[in-house]
Amino acid sequence: MAQVTVTIANHVYRVACGDGEEAHLRGLARQLDQRIEKLKSDFGEIGDQRLTIMAAITVADELAEARRRIAELEVEVVNLNSKETNLASEQDEWADKLADTLGEAAARIERLAGNLNGVSRG
Repeated sequence: MAQVTVTIANHVYRVACGDGEEAHLRGLARQLDQRIEKLKSDFGEIGDQRLTIMAAITVADELAEARRRIAELEVEVVNLNSKETNLASEQDEWADKLADTLGEAAARIERLAGNLNGVSRG
């Protein structure tokens, strides 16, 4: 297991992570630190703990919104797949009707051709 040193809100932390995940963890810590710095510039020095909690709440809010949007998109995908299945079924029905109509037309043409052959012989 790897160890990474990160700085968040001017505090240094040593954090364990899976091998190969060090850069990702540093990036996440950097994002959190930037969020805290932004809150600090917006609200001033209101205490490290309060800034950290505010940053955590904003991240949790974004995560909840992302999960809600993912759920919406999953429903949309299911609906689109259902519509696609319905369209395919309708296309199959249309193709069957077209084949039947063409078969009927071919039979009529054969009857007419037979009648014309009979007329021309007689």
